[in-house]
Amino acid sequence: MERASRVPINPAQYHPKDAIGMALKGGAITTMAGLTLSAVQNSLTKQNVGAWGVFTRTGGVIAIFAAMGSAFEFTKAASANLREKDDSWNPAIGGFVGGAILGLRLRTIPAVLGYGASAALLLGVFDYTGSSFGGYAVDRDVDHVERKEQLRRNRRRPIQETVDELGEGRGVYAPGYQERRRERLKQHYGIDIRDPPPPRPVES
Repeated sequence: MERASRVPINPAQYHPKDAIGMALKGGAITTMAGLTLSAVQNSLTKQNVGAWGVFTRTGGVIAIFAAMGSAFEFTKAASANLREKDDSWNPAIGGFVGGAILGLRLRTIPAVLGYGASAALLLGVFDYTGSSFGGYAVDRDVDHVERKEQLRRNRRRPIQETVDELGEGRGVYAPGYQERRRERLKQHYGIDIRDPPPPRPVES
């Protein structure tokens, strides 16, 4: 089985990212997460503050989550555009900014730096390992289409090997099957099967 050929992607083909659009999308997602968390906190309070307590009492959670998501996505895209590289440093830089915003609630410099560094380390390592809890499975330096075609060629068994194991029939036929079939029929039954003649053209 031959090894998959590595086809490096030309780094000059970097495509700029829409930082504003990504910030709005990320902010919308984290805003909904913050709204859900705020609603849970509001429902667990002992005082009856009403439904508007989601915004008046625990609404700070919504603002923090919205700022974190927007800052993370914007910084990640801006870093990629400035560096013209799409690697794990971009989410690490964005994670530091997002984590620093979370640390602002404690109003201390160590908290800001600590939350930022923790988020940067977590998101950078997560992206470096393939952004998957199952581990890094795909080499991003290899072209996706070429990798799929190579895997298809590697896993395709030769027809003769399949015929040797399963035999001919059931949709599995080796080259020259029709000729061998004619010879067997002629040898065992004396029947000579020939190809049908081509159809004659219809006269108008």
